Order: sequence, then C-alpha cells, then structure tokens
Amino acid sequence: MGITLDLEGRVAVVTGGTRGVGAGIARAFLRAGAEVVVCARRPPETAVEEAGRTAEFASVDLRDGEAVRDFFARVAADHGRLDALVNNAGGTPYRPLGDAGAARHARVLELNLTAPLTASLAAYDVMRRQRAPGSITMVGSVSGSRPSPGTAAYGAAKAGLEHLARSMAVEWAPAVRVNTLVPGMVRTESSPLHYGDEDGVAAVARTVPLGRLAEPAEIGDAAVFLASDRAAYITGASLLVHGGGERPAFLDAATVNREQ
Repeated sequence: MGITLDLEGRVAVVTGGTRGVGAGIARAFLRAGAEVVVCARRPPETAVEEAGRTAEFASVDLRDGEAVRDFFARVAADHGRLDALVNNAGGTPYRPLGDAGAARHARVLELNLTAPLTASLAAYDVMRRQRAPGSITMVGSVSGSRPSPGTAAYGAAKAGLEHLARSMAVEWAPAVRVNTLVPGMVRTESSPLHYGDEDGVAAVARTVPLGRLAEPAEIGDAAVFLASDRAAYITGASLLVHGGGERPAFLDAATVNREQ
C-alpha cells in the first residue's frame, strides 16, 4: 500500500522559498496540493511553479518583527487559514571569527535564529486559534552539530534553532507540532560558490556515504512529510537528511589493512 502525502486545501508558508533549497521545498508543497506562499526580501527571477500551480510571493524582511506579524495576519486573512510554516530562510558568508567583530557575527545569528523565532511566534498566533493543528518546521543544518570553521556563528545559530524547536514543541502542543529538518550538503545553484567547479562538487560528494549531494526536491519531500498527517505524532524531533553524514576522516588516514 502506497503512502500518500496529500495537503490539498492546506496553506503553507516557506520563508526564503524563492531559490535553492527553499524553492525545492515550495515545489514539493505545491506537488502535494497545498496553497503555497513564499517570502523573501527580493522577488524571484522566475516564479516558483510545480504541477501546473504557482506559489504566491510576498516581499518580507524577516528581521522586521512588525512586518512579519503583518505578513502572517495577511496570509490568514487572504487564505482563511495557515497550516504549515517552513523556516528555511538563512545563510552566511564565509568569515573566520577573528576577521570580524561580534556585531557582524550577531547579524548571522539574527537571520538564522532570531528571524525564525519571530516568524514562528507570528505563525503560532494564527495557528493556535484554529481547530486543526498546525506544523512548524525549522530547517537546520549539520553545521549545528559539528565544528563549522569559517561559519561558526551560523553553526551556533543552527544548534540553537534545533533546541528552540524542541522547547516550542513542548510549550505549543497540542495546537502546533514543531520539528527540525537537518539537511546535509545540497546541490543548488549556489554549489559552485561553496565547492567550486564540477570536479570540486564531485570530490565533496565522495565524502558522503551515499556518494552524492542531496537534491532540493529531496529536502522538500521530507518537509512535506513533517507537515503531513503521516507525521501527526512527530513533534520535537530532528530528521536528518544528509545521505549518511560525512565519512570520518580517520578512516581514510588509518594504515590498517582492511583486506585481512
């Protein structure tokens, strides 16, 4: 018997849903039948479309608390409900800790931790008034559980985001389920900025047990699952979507003859 993830008639918001992983998540929700609203500071170069349907776009600076509250109130007024929020917006430039002051690093924390908190509070204010339970999914990162040289503030924010989700899950149950999706490395249009040319991407992919980077659609499918009725008893959880993680460096450095 197949498992159907049907979100027809439901309304989902995907922050940072105009490109990369966010667009992959938005398209997965569209495939599942949901009405999708994506938000970002700037409009996408092309509309986010899937299965003959198009995501609605709204320009929102997630660091502006008043604008965020107005945005979610508008979504509820326009669509009559809000069933799912995926906090995907975030990111960071490469910046060693010693190359900038605390204020510069704090801006990374604001985007990757405070902004999802702001959006979640606004979404909760809508969801808790509804009969049907809502779902909030944080998009974390493997950087939140391992050292992240060059992106330390980002890793710290993602670690905090995962802990925040667990606390929200306890405080807001049963009205809202809150989980964290933890992707590993994903192949997007930004991959060359992080890994270099195709040879670089291939070399990085070889460090993953499954031998490749994830596709945005695969992260999207996991996000849809967490928002669906199939995950109705899942809250406060972290779902790793990382292809097995990273092969430990000591295995390649060891001189043991494994053929014996």
